[in-house]
Amino acid sequence: MDEDLANDDIGTQRRRRRWPVVLITVIAVASTGCLVMVLGTSGPGVGHFRTPAGRQAYTEAYTSAFAALPKPTETSDVETTFGTVRAYAWVNPDPVDDVPVVLVPGRASGVPMWGENLRDFVEHRTVYAFDAIGDSGLSEQTLPLRGMDDNARWVDEALDGLRLDRVHLVGHSQGGGLAAAVAVRHPDRLASLTLLEPIMTFGMLPIWAIGWSAVAALPFLPDSWRDHALNRIGGVEDAEVDPEDPMARMIAAGTTHFDSGSLPTPSRLTDDQMRALTMPVYVAIASDKSLAGGEDAAEKAELIPTATVKIWPKTTHSLPMQVAPALDAELERFWAAAPRP
Repeated sequence: MDEDLANDDIGTQRRRRRWPVVLITVIAVASTGCLVMVLGTSGPGVGHFRTPAGRQAYTEAYTSAFAALPKPTETSDVETTFGTVRAYAWVNPDPVDDVPVVLVPGRASGVPMWGENLRDFVEHRTVYAFDAIGDSGLSEQTLPLRGMDDNARWVDEALDGLRLDRVHLVGHSQGGGLAAAVAVRHPDRLASLTLLEPIMTFGMLPIWAIGWSAVAALPFLPDSWRDHALNRIGGVEDAEVDPEDPMARMIAAGTTHFDSGSLPTPSRLTDDQMRALTMPVYVAIASDKSLAGGEDAAEKAELIPTATVKIWPKTTHSLPMQVAPALDAELERFWAAAPRP
């Protein structure tokens, strides 16, 4: 029995060491996507898989990555103005309170990105998670998203469809920017707001990240050069991504086969918008290679009157996976302290 537990611990440690490296690819995709949108495109479109074979390849990889998560209690396809949102629920029969947690993923990562955090969250609470409209995942976009108003609107409509009145909303990376947009536009929805390395929310993307993202996006580069660029973005030197890792395969399939149709770029919050937020807000910023803006972003976030702002030591943009146990415990305390209506 002790040997089995030891083997389980070793497996968990290996999995947790690998996840931040795999998420480097997600980071690069998010940065590259924002770079393209900042420089300009032909206008908003509808995200779609380029070919049926590409959709199948992605779906198979997604299914493999999703298998590492706890089995959801419910799976829903929720209709919104802009398309159908794939939503999963993990219903806790005895939650600490009746306010669920809702998770919004970063760019190109989908619900499987929460694999390191989800087990801790569902131990205490009912949890919902979305695949974002307009991004790779199992949601289906039908109308263009013409700005962050539209982007926040589909989240609001999805919460309506799931009959969720008030939630603890959590977003990572580009999902953090989307969660912040929801908080500004639909504040009554939120019992609290959690922003984990939110890009383009408290500051611009660092110049070095934009540069390396442009390098990583060049189609003619040798794989070794592209991997080096991805590792520089993620702040992990001399690391290798296992191409057989389920998350790596899913992300590779998404970036290869999915056309995002020009997703809206998250908007920097104005000083007035930050001061107007009244729900409890938790902001986590990485200490190293932050794509959210580092210390400057943390200082800016302090303008939110209700904010708890923390720079997590020895972390990069993959912060939620790198410090999952400590972060998850801190977030549970944060949610438990949120006032009830």
